[in-house]
Amino acid sequence: MQTAILFALAAAALYGASDFLGGLLSRRAPYALVGLVGQAAAALGGVVAALAVSAHPGMGAIGWGIGAGIGGAVGTLALYRGLSRGRMNVAGPLSAVGAAGLPIPIDLLSGGKFTALAVVGVGLAIPGIWLVAAEPGKRDGGGVAEGLLAGLGFAGLFVCLDRAGDTAGLWPVAASQLSAVAVLAVFVLAGRRGTAHIVEAAHIVEGARTGSAAPTGGTARVPWAAVWPGVLGVGATVLYFLSTREAMLAVSAVITSLYPAFTVALAALVLRERTSLAHAAGLLLCAASVGAFAVG
Repeated sequence: MQTAILFALAAAALYGASDFLGGLLSRRAPYALVGLVGQAAAALGGVVAALAVSAHPGMGAIGWGIGAGIGGAVGTLALYRGLSRGRMNVAGPLSAVGAAGLPIPIDLLSGGKFTALAVVGVGLAIPGIWLVAAEPGKRDGGGVAEGLLAGLGFAGLFVCLDRAGDTAGLWPVAASQLSAVAVLAVFVLAGRRGTAHIVEAAHIVEGARTGSAAPTGGTARVPWAAVWPGVLGVGATVLYFLSTREAMLAVSAVITSLYPAFTVALAALVLRERTSLAHAAGLLLCAASVGAFAVG
């Protein structure tokens, strides 16, 4: 159990760092290109990692991996749709909380049992995730549909990787990354409207943080530095996958969903961004949640 918690916490840290670095790169290049290059690197990294681990996956495990990748891609696109409509105060927190909360009933229906301290950990994590994921500013009543769909997609990623089993090595992770890059590539190439949604989302997010927007005009150069968020992301997915081999799905999913806390912490440490009272309270709740899981 302790090993699983460490894996999930490390996954959260890498996901948070990946989002932070991707956000920085999006200030200089359209998010569509940053995301596509990063996901392509993640797919390559996933295949290399799978080849390094000797295993002969069945079609069932590969199918769960593909499902995980589609879930992650749908979650990302739904989240950016919500952000592009200026509803980040609702869509963002709902997506993070949904990713953490939806695996819990699935675990219970599958026969999972929570210890008393695990229940405390979940109870602390959900509001903590909401607080650290929320953006300051005026709240919008919309964005519920996008946030719920994004949370469902990210929860699908977590659940499908858990269901892939432990006999297929890392091939489910590789399959998830390959299917995700395929979905993202189709979305980007489908038309200007789809690409505009992602770019506009990046403008809104970065404008809220820095008062400036990423460039939109002209022919964008390929942001090769976006390889690094992809590497961090696939590393996080591998660690989450390993965590589910050692602990209940809900425990691994909830702890991994603490990733917004690491993004906020990095913004405070590296960019000297001021941490709001809500963010500080959320960070404390997230830390207490991990402590409850660890002791339990």
